[in-house]
Amino acid sequence: MEVKRREGEPTNAFLYRFSKKIQQSGILREAKKRKFRTRPESKLKKKLSALHREKKKKEIAKARKMGRV
Repeated sequence: MEVKRREGEPTNAFLYRFSKKIQQSGILREAKKRKFRTRPESKLKKKLSALHREKKKKEIAKARKMGRV
């Protein structure tokens, strides 16, 4: 992205125009998104997470049935 300073344009106006162009183009949003790369979750971890959720659901259902929750 290239923004040239106009003749007689104050610095603050130029910076404002530049930052507007950057925001509108989506470059800044993309850079912030790529700053912290997250690795895809492994199949084993997904499976263990699902099993844990199911176990918790059963515990809560049992507690409701017993009148504890």
